[in-house]
Amino acid sequence: MEEIRDRVQAAAKKRARAKDAFTRADAELRDLLVTARTEDIGPSELARLTGLTREWVAKIAPDPDAPKRKIVVRRKKPAAED
Repeated sequence: MEEIRDRVQAAAKKRARAKDAFTRADAELRDLLVTARTEDIGPSELARLTGLTREWVAKIAPDPDAPKRKIVVRRKKPAAED
């Protein structure tokens, strides 16, 4: 009984360390993608280098020179009360 508890506790610690390592590596990759986009490297090339999809790269590191999108939501006016 004690052995399984020790194994569960060790696995939980191992998982926590792996999650922390992944989070750090993911943040580093995101920073590098943003830096690469500012140096005019396209999302398709970055996708080939990383093995990620072009859409994911474009979402994480959008083109810094592109104009910001403006979203307009058109709403109908309420009907006049008779």
